[in-house]
Amino acid sequence: MSKTILYLDYDGVLHPEPVYRHPRGGMYFSVDHAGHRLFENAELLVEALAPYPEVAIVLSTSWVRVLSYSQAKAYLPEALRSRVIGATFHSAMNKFEFDAMTRGAQVLADATRRSATSWVALDDDDEGWGAAASPHLVLTERTSGLSEPQALKELSDKLKEQIKQW
Repeated sequence: MSKTILYLDYDGVLHPEPVYRHPRGGMYFSVDHAGHRLFENAELLVEALAPYPEVAIVLSTSWVRVLSYSQAKAYLPEALRSRVIGATFHSAMNKFEFDAMTRGAQVLADATRRSATSWVALDDDDEGWGAAASPHLVLTERTSGLSEPQALKELSDKLKEQIKQW
């Protein structure tokens, strides 16, 4: 039985966008986001996925390119980390070619490589999600991300719809 895949972006979904990287200090927000913390919405995603044990996660975040797959995955709480099966970017890919693609094209290319028929993408970037992919996208607002009740409801609705299909 094939799994349903959730393509997961971090910035603008699990916490506000943008996040920066300091070579010695790690990941951080600009002063615009004082009062927020990295992965502040992660528990909301854990709860949203609880009824769907068959959902696997593929990381579609730039954190994988910037840090590495293992480091990016390590930031997630265990309940999400244990569901991660891969990323849209891997080290054998050409970074420049990958970066030239829109997020929608990156996810669609990965879904095609995996022969995924049941999938949902959680992202704050609506660029490049053509007609075939846009019904799979749950678009979040860059600052509130998953903390918006409407985003959580849409995620739940799309997961139910995708799981029903197989």
